[in-house]
Amino acid sequence: MALNIVVGIKYVPNTTNVNIDPKTGTLVREGVPSVVNPHDLVAVEFALELKDRYGGKVTALSMAPPQARAGLEHVLGMGVDEAILVSDRKFAGADTLATSYVLAKAIEKIGDYDLVVMGHETIDSSTAHIGAQVASWLNLPYIYYVTGLEYRDGYFYVTRELEDRVERYKLSKPSLIAIKMHSRIPRHVRLEYKLRAVLDSPIKVWSNDDLGLDPNCIGLRGSPTVVSKVEFTPKVPRKNIVFEGDIRESVQKLIKALLEEGVL
Repeated sequence: MALNIVVGIKYVPNTTNVNIDPKTGTLVREGVPSVVNPHDLVAVEFALELKDRYGGKVTALSMAPPQARAGLEHVLGMGVDEAILVSDRKFAGADTLATSYVLAKAIEKIGDYDLVVMGHETIDSSTAHIGAQVASWLNLPYIYYVTGLEYRDGYFYVTRELEDRVERYKLSKPSLIAIKMHSRIPRHVRLEYKLRAVLDSPIKVWSNDDLGLDPNCIGLRGSPTVVSKVEFTPKVPRKNIVFEGDIRESVQKLIKALLEEGVL
């Protein structure tokens, strides 16, 4: 009954103001604090719940620059058994197609897996492409908006929730599922898990030397999506008006000013 599960995570900028390099059309990550994509933490929680119920192993996988080790350490602290960071300058600038290709090849290298779990989407791009594309590269059954899963008789019985209906599917092994956002509350990090991970199962780092992929299929060279133009949000000057004096008079002045500006 034990399951070997691979869960994908992405280390994303921890900001609502995502900056784009106007020349390359890629994200500017330097100087921006990052976190594990919140929707991927939901996927990690889902995978760990399956491990708690059926036994087995959960392996976290991320394609990212070296600083993403911090994100993998976080999920190891949640209870993930192993973590693999796929990192190489040759992977830089990849669109979703090139990214999913590298992830699929990394999953093939992992080899012994029953289920791949992905988050709904990422907060830095919100394309929701990766799960479907990885499944396509691996020729796996794929279901998104998943909220529940039972494993019996060698099959996955999956529940997904759409806006107007609940659907159930029977999937063979291996399969890939994307978990509906906000459907789980991720568990807290435990220090003993992080220490165990550092001492017993350090993060593995795979470069393209390990995967052996054609340079024309990865990074910018393997990305058919081209950002032709990036529109930047203009800065809106603030008037910095201060209403002083009696609170009632200040509120009346504020309402009047908002009416004049057409806000109210």
